[in-house]
Amino acid sequence: MGDYIWILIPLAPFIIGGFAIWTKHQQRIAELQLQATAEKAAQYATSNKELEDRVRVLERIVTDGGYDVATQIEALRDQRRVEERVENQRDLPRN
Repeated sequence: MGDYIWILIPLAPFIIGGFAIWTKHQQRIAELQLQATAEKAAQYATSNKELEDRVRVLERIVTDGGYDVATQIEALRDQRRVEERVENQRDLPRN
Protein backbone atom coordinates (compact mmCIF):
# COMPACT_ATOMS: atom_id res chain seq x y z
CA MET A 1 0.00 0.00 0.00
CA GLY A 2 2.88 2.37 0.72
CA ASP A 3 4.03 2.17 -2.89
CA TYR A 4 0.64 3.25 -4.23
CA ILE A 5 0.25 6.35 -2.03
CA TRP A 6 2.76 8.21 -4.21
CA ILE A 7 0.53 7.64 -7.24
CA LEU A 8 -2.56 9.01 -5.47
CA ILE A 9 -0.91 12.19 -4.20
CA PRO A 10 -0.61 13.83 -7.65
CA LEU A 11 -4.19 12.77 -8.46
CA ALA A 12 -5.64 14.32 -5.27
CA PRO A 13 -6.35 17.78 -6.79
CA PHE A 14 -8.24 16.18 -9.67
CA ILE A 15 -10.26 13.99 -7.31
CA ILE A 16 -11.11 16.95 -5.06
CA GLY A 17 -11.99 19.14 -8.07
CA GLY A 18 -14.24 16.43 -9.49
CA PHE A 19 -15.98 16.04 -6.16
CA ALA A 20 -16.54 19.82 -5.94
CA ILE A 21 -18.03 19.91 -9.45
CA TRP A 22 -20.28 16.94 -8.68
CA THR A 23 -21.46 18.59 -5.44
CA LYS A 24 -22.36 21.85 -7.24
CA HIS A 25 -24.19 19.85 -9.90
CA GLN A 26 -26.25 18.02 -7.29
CA GLN A 27 -27.09 21.33 -5.60
CA ARG A 28 -28.24 22.83 -8.92
CA ILE A 29 -30.45 19.80 -9.60
CA ALA A 30 -32.06 20.19 -6.18
CA GLU A 31 -32.68 23.91 -6.82
CA LEU A 32 -34.33 23.18 -10.18
CA GLN A 33 -36.55 20.52 -8.63
CA LEU A 34 -37.57 22.94 -5.88
CA GLN A 35 -38.41 25.62 -8.45
CA ALA A 36 -40.49 23.18 -10.52
CA THR A 37 -42.36 22.07 -7.41
CA ALA A 38 -43.12 25.67 -6.44
CA GLU A 39 -44.43 26.42 -9.95
CA LYS A 40 -46.71 23.37 -9.87
CA ALA A 41 -48.01 24.36 -6.44
CA ALA A 42 -48.88 27.82 -7.77
CA GLN A 43 -50.67 26.29 -10.75
CA TYR A 44 -52.65 23.97 -8.49
CA ALA A 45 -53.59 26.88 -6.22
CA THR A 46 -54.87 28.89 -9.18
CA SER A 47 -56.82 25.94 -10.52
CA ASN A 48 -58.23 25.22 -7.10
CA LYS A 49 -59.36 28.86 -6.72
CA GLU A 50 -61.15 28.74 -10.07
CA LEU A 51 -62.92 25.51 -9.13
CA GLU A 52 -63.98 26.94 -5.77
CA ASP A 53 -65.44 29.98 -7.51
CA ARG A 54 -67.38 27.80 -9.92
CA VAL A 55 -68.74 25.64 -7.08
CA ARG A 56 -69.87 28.78 -5.22
CA VAL A 57 -71.76 29.94 -8.30
CA LEU A 58 -73.41 26.54 -8.69
CA GLU A 59 -74.34 26.48 -5.01
CA ARG A 60 -75.86 29.92 -5.31
CA ILE A 61 -77.86 28.88 -8.38
CA VAL A 62 -79.15 25.73 -6.71
CA THR A 63 -79.99 27.28 -3.34
CA ASP A 64 -81.55 30.55 -4.52
CA GLY A 65 -85.24 30.07 -5.16
CA GLY A 66 -87.48 31.91 -7.59
CA TYR A 67 -84.93 32.25 -10.38
CA ASP A 68 -84.80 30.60 -13.73
CA VAL A 69 -81.68 28.42 -13.66
CA ALA A 70 -81.14 28.52 -17.42
CA THR A 71 -81.26 32.32 -17.44
CA GLN A 72 -78.68 32.50 -14.66
CA ILE A 73 -76.36 30.07 -16.40
CA GLU A 74 -76.54 32.09 -19.62
CA ALA A 75 -75.91 35.31 -17.70
CA LEU A 76 -72.84 33.78 -16.08
CA ARG A 77 -71.57 32.57 -19.45
CA ASP A 78 -72.01 36.06 -20.88
CA GLN A 79 -70.20 37.55 -17.90
CA ARG A 80 -67.32 35.12 -18.35
CA ARG A 81 -67.06 35.99 -22.06
CA VAL A 82 -66.84 39.68 -21.19
CA GLU A 83 -64.16 38.99 -18.57
CA GLU A 84 -62.17 36.92 -21.06
CA ARG A 85 -62.37 39.70 -23.65
CA VAL A 86 -61.18 42.26 -21.11
CA GLU A 87 -58.25 40.02 -20.14
CA ASN A 88 -57.35 39.43 -23.79
CA GLN A 89 -57.36 43.15 -24.45
CA ARG A 90 -55.02 43.69 -21.50
CA ASP A 91 -52.61 41.15 -22.95
CA LEU A 92 -52.46 42.86 -26.36
CA PRO A 93 -49.38 45.05 -26.94
CA ARG A 94 -50.11 48.76 -26.97
CA ASN A 95 -48.72 51.08 -29.62
